[in-house]
Amino acid sequence: MYLKHGSPVKMMESYIAVLTKGICHSEENGSFLSKDFDARKAYLAGSIKDIVSQFGMETVILHTALMLKKRIVVYHPKIEAVQEFTRTLPALVWHRQDWTILHSYVHLDADELEALQMCPGYVAGFVDLEVSNRSDLYDVFVNLADSEITIAPPAKEAMTMGKLHKEIGQLIVQSAEDPEKSDSQVIQDISLKTKEIFTNLAPFSEVSGDGEKRVLNYEALKQRRLPPATENFLYHLAAAEQMLKI
Repeated sequence: MYLKHGSPVKMMESYIAVLTKGICHSEENGSFLSKDFDARKAYLAGSIKDIVSQFGMETVILHTALMLKKRIVVYHPKIEAVQEFTRTLPALVWHRQDWTILHSYVHLDADELEALQMCPGYVAGFVDLEVSNRSDLYDVFVNLADSEITIAPPAKEAMTMGKLHKEIGQLIVQSAEDPEKSDSQVIQDISLKTKEIFTNLAPFSEVSGDGEKRVLNYEALKQRRLPPATENFLYHLAAAEQMLKI
């Protein structure tokens, strides 16, 4: 297009047409339609089943960390392995449809780390093993090369596992190990369980004073006398969802 018109204006017109109308035309290549390229297909590019195959029941640690918007650091010496693994993780919290938490290739560089630490929760990929010594950067550290997941000491209280987590872990493993199920069906199963968790949280929430959003009624939560790990998880989930009274 630039060779034909000798001006970037025509290129910009096409770009703006895609941005505003989702379509642009060209004589040589026909029409481009944004709707032909569903973003959800890109979200499903990685394999949840591969993650579960590698980590089994420990996958629930990753699910919990993502639900609570914790900081996850993933290490592997090969960047391809890091990127394939990290891009799949947000699918464990499909209800958020948020891939902006991904920082798939980060260097131990002061400027990059400063930008990363400004994010409240993230999934960050590194190829330098030195990151394992930077516990200030993560709540959960995934050593892909050794198939190990480590919870940083300051995050252990919020990440305490109980009966509910065991149920979630078993559901994830059973679904992922079913040869009849595709990755998208496994994601759907996990998503339904996630909705169930939010349904369980709903009775302990109330409309805030300004009437704009629902907030956690902590006394109602305590009065239910749920198992300590479940109560703790629901409290921290409410915090992650900005449902605590200020």
